[in-house]
Amino acid sequence: MPVEVDVGLATLSDQLTLATVLLYIIAMIGYALDLGFGRVKAAGRKAEAVLATVGGGTAGVPSSPAATPPAGEDAGKGAGESAGKGAEKAPPAWTVWAAPVAIGLTWFGWAAHLTSILTRGWAVGRWPWGNMYEFVVAMCFAAVSAFLYMQIRYGSRFLGAFVTVASALGLGFAVRYLYVQAGPVVPALNSYWVAIHVTAAIIASGLFIMAGVSGLLFLVRRDTAVRLPSLQDLERVAHRAIVIGFPIWTFAVIAGSLWADKAWGRYWGWDPKEIWAFITWIAYAAYLHARATAGFKGRAAMIVQLIAFACLMFNLVGVNIFLGGLHSYAEVPG
Repeated sequence: MPVEVDVGLATLSDQLTLATVLLYIIAMIGYALDLGFGRVKAAGRKAEAVLATVGGGTAGVPSSPAATPPAGEDAGKGAGESAGKGAEKAPPAWTVWAAPVAIGLTWFGWAAHLTSILTRGWAVGRWPWGNMYEFVVAMCFAAVSAFLYMQIRYGSRFLGAFVTVASALGLGFAVRYLYVQAGPVVPALNSYWVAIHVTAAIIASGLFIMAGVSGLLFLVRRDTAVRLPSLQDLERVAHRAIVIGFPIWTFAVIAGSLWADKAWGRYWGWDPKEIWAFITWIAYAAYLHARATAGFKGRAAMIVQLIAFACLMFNLVGVNIFLGGLHSYAEVPG
């Protein structure tokens, strides 16, 4: 019996997805204004102070005459100029509101995003990740959810601009190139395993996206960019996201094997999706193992986790577009 689609709910879902993109873009602007014009965090000021100390001489090494503070009126003048420079660095008053507004808009976007997923599911009476469009929309939602959790738990607001723009681009790509009308799915996807296997994969993917964004920023950041998050903060966020996401991805792979046995009569068949899911698991396991046992940190560790992130993205998107196999029913528009 064909499944009836609630056209009104399906249309509402599409409209909420577009509204989500708009909210994320505006939130991204708020985060960017906070990064560009807000108050530089203490670590950045400390680094500047250290650089200034090194430039002006260190203990036991006399400073150059040009670096010697003037005496008398000149000293007062120098102090005044320093105070003036400090005043010039004070952020504009409006920047105080940039971050709170951006966070608030992110929560509004998150709520609209969640509602768009729920209404899509209600419209067709099934779990709303039965094709590539729905999966990418859910994966972007997981990424924003991971960011909001990390922001509450660890204060990682500095990633807001980058996560929101990545999610907005992901949603835009899904709407433009992957969109399919709400409707029924193939019988293989009418299973409770969708709620188990695919949900776990979506959650882990959202956390890995957080780690991937942090890794990319780590590689492009320069020491003079004091307004960007520090290398230590970026590495810490990436590691925490992977530590949480890896066991969830492991569970997703195991659940996928159990579902395969129920659907196709075997646990593992070296299907392209299965192969790349396993490659992704090995890559993230290599990152965690190297970091835990060999002190593999810094740039080298970030490169390894970005290789794992590339494997993840190819597994989630590339396999469905470029490769065939038993998972080719994901309805990628031609």
